[in-house]
Amino acid sequence: MVSKTDETCPAAAEDTGEGGERGCDIKREAAHSSGMPLVNGDSGHSHTEAEDHNEKGEGETRADDGNDQEVIVIQDTGFTVKMHAPGIEPFDLQVSPQEMVQEIHQVLMDREDTCHRTCFSLQLEGNVLDNFSELKSIEGLQEGSNLKVVEEPYTVREARIHVRHIRDLLKSLDPSDSYNGVDCNSLSFLSTFTEGDLGENGKRKRKGSELEQIDCTPPEHILPGSKERPLLILQPQTKDAKPLQCLKVLTMSGWNPPPGNRKMHGDLMYLYVVTAEDRHVSITASTRGFYTNQSTTYSFNPKPANPSFLSHSLVELLSQISPTFKKNFAALQKKRVQRHPFERIATPFQVYSWTAPAVEHAMDCVRAEDAYTSRLGYEEHIPGQTRDWNEELQTTRELPRKNLPDRLLRERAIFKVHSDFAAAATRGAMAVIDGNVMAINPGEETKMQMFIWNNIFFSLGFDVRDHYKDLGGDNAAYVAPTNDLNGVRAYNAVDVEGLYTLGTVVVDYRGYRVTAQSIIPGILEREQEQSVIYGSIDFGKTVVSHPKYLELLEKTARPLKIQKHNVLNDKSEEVELCSSVECKGIIGNDSRHYILDLLRTFPPDLNFLPVEGEELPEECTNMGFPKEHRHRLSCLRQELIEAFVEHRYIVFMKLAALQLMQQKANKQEKECPAVTENGGSSPADGNATESSKALSEDVDPKSKEVILNACKAVGSISSTSFDIRFNPDIFSPGVRFHDNSCDEVEKQKQLLKDAAAFLISCQIPSLIKDCVDHTVLPMDGATLAEAIHQRGINIRYMAKIVEYVSKSQARQQLDHIHKLGITELITRSAKHIFKTYLQGVELSGLSAAISHFLNCFLSSFPNPIAHLPTDELVSKKKRNKRKARHLGNVDNTAWASTTPQELWKNISNETKSYFNFTIECESVDQAVERYGLQKISLLREICVKSGIQILLKEYNFDSRHRPTFTEEDILNIFPVVKHVNPKASDAFHFFQSGQSKVQQGFLKEGCELINEALNLFNNVYGAMHVEICACLRLLARLNYIMGDNNEALNNQQKAVLMSERALGVDHPNTIQEYMHLALYCFANGQLSTALKLLYRSRYLLILVYGEDHPEMALLDSNIGLVLHGVMEYDLSLRFLESALTINGKYHGTKSLKVAMSHHLVARVYDSKAEFRSALQHEKDGYTIYKNQFGENHEKTKESSEYLKYLTQQAVALQRTMNEIYKNGSNASILPLKFTAPIMSSVLEQLNVINGILFIPLSQKELENLKAEVHRRQALHDTFCIAEQENSAEGTGTESDHGKSQAIVETSTAQASA
Repeated sequence: MVSKTDETCPAAAEDTGEGGERGCDIKREAAHSSGMPLVNGDSGHSHTEAEDHNEKGEGETRADDGNDQEVIVIQDTGFTVKMHAPGIEPFDLQVSPQEMVQEIHQVLMDREDTCHRTCFSLQLEGNVLDNFSELKSIEGLQEGSNLKVVEEPYTVREARIHVRHIRDLLKSLDPSDSYNGVDCNSLSFLSTFTEGDLGENGKRKRKGSELEQIDCTPPEHILPGSKERPLLILQPQTKDAKPLQCLKVLTMSGWNPPPGNRKMHGDLMYLYVVTAEDRHVSITASTRGFYTNQSTTYSFNPKPANPSFLSHSLVELLSQISPTFKKNFAALQKKRVQRHPFERIATPFQVYSWTAPAVEHAMDCVRAEDAYTSRLGYEEHIPGQTRDWNEELQTTRELPRKNLPDRLLRERAIFKVHSDFAAAATRGAMAVIDGNVMAINPGEETKMQMFIWNNIFFSLGFDVRDHYKDLGGDNAAYVAPTNDLNGVRAYNAVDVEGLYTLGTVVVDYRGYRVTAQSIIPGILEREQEQSVIYGSIDFGKTVVSHPKYLELLEKTARPLKIQKHNVLNDKSEEVELCSSVECKGIIGNDSRHYILDLLRTFPPDLNFLPVEGEELPEECTNMGFPKEHRHRLSCLRQELIEAFVEHRYIVFMKLAALQLMQQKANKQEKECPAVTENGGSSPADGNATESSKALSEDVDPKSKEVILNACKAVGSISSTSFDIRFNPDIFSPGVRFHDNSCDEVEKQKQLLKDAAAFLISCQIPSLIKDCVDHTVLPMDGATLAEAIHQRGINIRYMAKIVEYVSKSQARQQLDHIHKLGITELITRSAKHIFKTYLQGVELSGLSAAISHFLNCFLSSFPNPIAHLPTDELVSKKKRNKRKARHLGNVDNTAWASTTPQELWKNISNETKSYFNFTIECESVDQAVERYGLQKISLLREICVKSGIQILLKEYNFDSRHRPTFTEEDILNIFPVVKHVNPKASDAFHFFQSGQSKVQQGFLKEGCELINEALNLFNNVYGAMHVEICACLRLLARLNYIMGDNNEALNNQQKAVLMSERALGVDHPNTIQEYMHLALYCFANGQLSTALKLLYRSRYLLILVYGEDHPEMALLDSNIGLVLHGVMEYDLSLRFLESALTINGKYHGTKSLKVAMSHHLVARVYDSKAEFRSALQHEKDGYTIYKNQFGENHEKTKESSEYLKYLTQQAVALQRTMNEIYKNGSNASILPLKFTAPIMSSVLEQLNVINGILFIPLSQKELENLKAEVHRRQALHDTFCIAEQENSAEGTGTESDHGKSQAIVETSTAQASA
């Protein structure tokens, strides 16, 4: 039994043994959020409208097929039924007519008092209800009906489901699955910092009384300037980290399966239990339930014991024989029910943790059974055992997509199958590398072997049969799969009906790259030469084409900017293609048209592809291009192509407009505005061409000429409209054209050179500019790579970016980018070396080898010695035989002789040869010293990139007497997985239009659109996904701005949980979500929680990057302000002065951020009555405002007022002091006014530094808006619920974190302005 039910077959739904638990958690959440009273999961699971979306056709959701799709969700009136379950009082349950009976089953299996039942039917007046009928179709079911829960007899299958469900309930609080990266479990620590103190159901303390109770002192390592970098705090181990033990052992008995004569007595299977009191019990699962028998470990006696405690549920039986079980099980369920649903739902794709505490390995029958039975996918659910992945992937693509409900169903099915496929492919790839799968060509050399497992085809990333000999051998074979994956992603996004791609997942594991693909029906029965009817199997020597393929590919040509072109085949005949030559077309036995080998979908990157006799533009040659790269498969990224075309389009419009204006005739003057207006559309949508066509029809000859000239100037392939396309085959070796020097080919070559120059002269500078403006704020390698990729720059340009930064005028403001760049260069080079290093390691030496590598890489210990695995288990003769079966061709013990000096020398050679960058250091200490890096961040980067998991403990990197890591510190090695992320397109459009509405200031409309987007995202992705996280963050921000602090807290809490679960507890996105949550906590008067969250945020940023980061200034200002608010002045000053220093460094000493920092510091000195220091800081701030804004700006006036006030205070203080000096104790002292900070003014300042401006709305508008938001929120909350059952589990691409931040945030400059 598995936790995720399967979309594909109806039978699946019954089987959710544990799906029940996951699915209905969110129902409880719904109950919370709709404000229903909730007592320990009793009184009403509101999941009324949850399932309304299930039945799209029934008119609840209407889509108008225009550009503005409006989605109308009509709420269904729910009703209440009374549930009668054996052994407990009847209770009411809220249901919706749209629900299936199955969903009531799930609720009962999750409720605290009925969770131990799995094998039961529901009866209405004696009639058994069918699991798959909707409630509205059941006669006589209405408000107040009595539903009876009736225990049913067990079958073997039901008994297994029951045992699995009980095991899941026992393990429900155990985090080991999250640490081990199993079943889409992942970690979340938010609740350890909030201690259930969020929102209305938290144990709220009031503002007044709270001040006395807060201990605000931050831990030592969080104070500015601290050099400590503890690791243990990353995963705080709570006091209940060791969950309550209900049983010592629950496992299948060795007496299974029952012999024939016992089967005929109704025995289904035997269990063996050791209770917490150390009582050993044998249990029989029979058709009537569970009872104890008289068997022992060595003698089989299946007769019932006396008493036999026959019970229908295993929990009831165990509660009778073990008092500890009874007590602890009840406590465990109470706790389980109280957790936030988002802590329990499975994530769509597996997230791995790079550290884990030492967890005891407990006995677990279900886990053992899962590992050793042939449980490939989820066969228990599916008749016919393994899944036909190809069929599932292609069928979901064929679903109708005419209107919104259809598209939602289709996207949801695509997403679900993709996430299941990615999980299965990852398991298979690991099994292949671990040697657990038999090759389909076992006779060949290990590198050349191919594998089939669970209907997925696996191949290794080596150059088999010299296929890539001319392109870079193994290096080319290693990058080809990722290029191919990018091609698959691009074609999937274009989504042309009738054109199919393969499911593709690329897995890096233990130093090997494995490509997993779904299998085209019939391809294994025939030779490749016979199958390929389009493209080439030998890089362009023999080429064939096919009219149907040309027709299909033509539809993708415009969005992908691919030019149709002719190449010559081996007989020198011209063949027409609409893709690169390697792209092969194969018609499967299912008559579908498949394309594969899409590794050259995008044109080559000439900066890394020296071609004889071709000169690159000056911009490139000045930077030292072209360079020889390791392989000849370097392509430009899709983002670059789109940016380039967009850039050319603007040039085209300017040229045309300019020339038209020059022709001053009347007609042209009328024409001109049309040109520029039509030009508004962005070519990325492919609308540009139409708009320019429109402008070229019915135009007089002179204007035609203008357009012709403009087209020529920008390199358009058409002379009457703007249309730029690339020929991906231009510089492919082995591809021949009819006439290599003809105009057409020359034009294409020039276009490629221009694109290469555009990357150097436009994209890299624009990235640097965004970094200087801090519109791009990467905090670690992953976020830096993402920022680079979004601008279409490949990682191989990293060294160029670092050089650019070093030479930049704003070198100081780019210090963080420089450090991150160097860290990336070092860790990526180390990863390349680690990859080949691992290929030479036997499984038995893996932990020794990895710890030795990390010692050489990061430890100051000069000569770490590798401990070869002891070989007393293997005789000499046998050992030599075993070596032959090894995948790598390296000596199995070569790794042991690596030294730190040698490794660092290799790293510096690698950065030179791969990135063309010289790092000047021979050891880790020199690197740390020279570039200001920190070892803990280097460790995190190498672990995350290579899939290493280490023990959570404090590591001493700087000891020169003992190595940092031992074998015991290496816990696991995980796969690093790349796959396609299917998109929720409609939801995404809603989200984007919501964002732009908000930016234009239409908050109400924006809020509605974003709520709608949230609904649609949930519809496609289920409840847990990165894009939903961005949506919730924006909603929380809007709630806050519109004055609904509680709702803001609620949404932001979900965003934090989701970011932790779906991206990782130390992902930069999580750090920012914590900061937002802290602000809303403060606004809600939860000061101590706000501080804890800010401290957590600061700790994570220190761990991930270090202290010297522009984002740290914002964090420290936040912490300083909150501490000022709770009157911890000295602490507050430490943080605010740290923020002042960092702001000065990254924004320049004359910037508004620095002025703001001066003002904040002045306020604290004012509160401390140190007026002289306060005056000094406020003066500095005043000077900046005066220079930036002039005398009459309100900011300058405010500052000058505050200066006057401070001067008066200072004078008054001085007078008093003089009086005391003069008259001693007889002095008559006027009381001085000390200003304790008012919370509202602290909050005001917090809003300003976080870039939030308040927009006054009338009370009525606010009320309407709140009502609307609440209605939608309730809808969506309940909605995720049922959906989760068969939810489309999946992950988001990284594309949109960046975007969703710029929302209602004005830069501080404007805010303070």
